[in-house]
Amino acid sequence: MECPFCRPKIDVLLYEDKLIRILIDSYPANRGHLLVVPRRHVESWWELSGEEKEALLRGMELAMEKLTQVLKPDGFNVGINLGRAAGQTVPHLHVHVIPRWEGDSRNPRGGVRKAVLDLEDENLSLKERWIKNRLWEEELNALREAFRELDT
Repeated sequence: MECPFCRPKIDVLLYEDKLIRILIDSYPANRGHLLVVPRRHVESWWELSGEEKEALLRGMELAMEKLTQVLKPDGFNVGINLGRAAGQTVPHLHVHVIPRWEGDSRNPRGGVRKAVLDLEDENLSLKERWIKNRLWEEELNALREAFRELDT
């Protein structure tokens, strides 16, 4: 399998610098779900340099800043699945930045612990949910514009 994060499709790429990329998740858990990935192909946290770790944290903050500017969520889930046992399905380290809104889940208590406890998450149970959770065209354009502002 060719790594989708090493050569991302142009339509999912929102931002990149010498160390990281910010991508739109192709299987979003919620509207605006982004991924922050190192440019270098690494599978685990332990393979990253200190500079790459700092860049990922900076990218996480940047993703939350731009999502707040454009979509105005009420909160975020941020997480990394490290290893297959933890649910990592793409063997290229990536940080999930998932915007959340009051009422977008019937019972948000427990947050990311739902995955660890193997509880059903109504936001991920059906392919139709991934489609429903994709950004609207005007939101996508606004988010792209917000990231483009960084180049000026």
